[in-house]
Amino acid sequence: MSSISIIGTGNMARTLGTMALAGGNTVEILGRSQSKAADLAESLGDGATAGEWGAVPAGDIVIVALLAGHVAPVVAQYADALAGKVIVDISNPFDPAADALAYAGDTSIAQQAAEAAPADAAVVKAFNTVFGHVLEKGNKPEVFLAGDDASAKAAVADFIQSIGLRPLDVGALNMAHWLEGMGLITMGIARNGVGHWEFALGVTEF
Repeated sequence: MSSISIIGTGNMARTLGTMALAGGNTVEILGRSQSKAADLAESLGDGATAGEWGAVPAGDIVIVALLAGHVAPVVAQYADALAGKVIVDISNPFDPAADALAYAGDTSIAQQAAEAAPADAAVVKAFNTVFGHVLEKGNKPEVFLAGDDASAKAAVADFIQSIGLRPLDVGALNMAHWLEGMGLITMGIARNGVGHWEFALGVTEF
């Protein structure tokens, strides 16, 4: 069992919170709007709680379920409150047309979050190649993850397994750039290759 804090009150926060509780984990919801955080925690039930925005999260794993442009600023705002935590960035930094990344160069939102985080926190990229509605329907896609800290990745992998999914480690945090590119590939496949949104990227072993 993992202790999970989720920063955000949107659809992915609800979906991952629901799955986390079903997997036997504890869940805390954090949002700028205390009322929205409290409402989401109440709707999740099963002992989910609402924490105070900016305070030290209760969870050892902190999932930042925010739009890409808010991830690093919120990590910076939390500052030392995230000391010692495993921070999971699930965002996709798409441009308005969702056919290119919203930044230049070979960085990633996860790397930017790591730069903003306390030195003893560890950032892991995960879940960005999975559509939320695919998870909501009870499907079991594979989850790619990247990070520099082996123990942090192991903790996130354990959490992923607890919610019935298969974690696939793709390497160090610099690989988050390519995972964000895979998010774009997912959009392209949905629009062109398969023509619908009911799928997820995965690995077939032979």
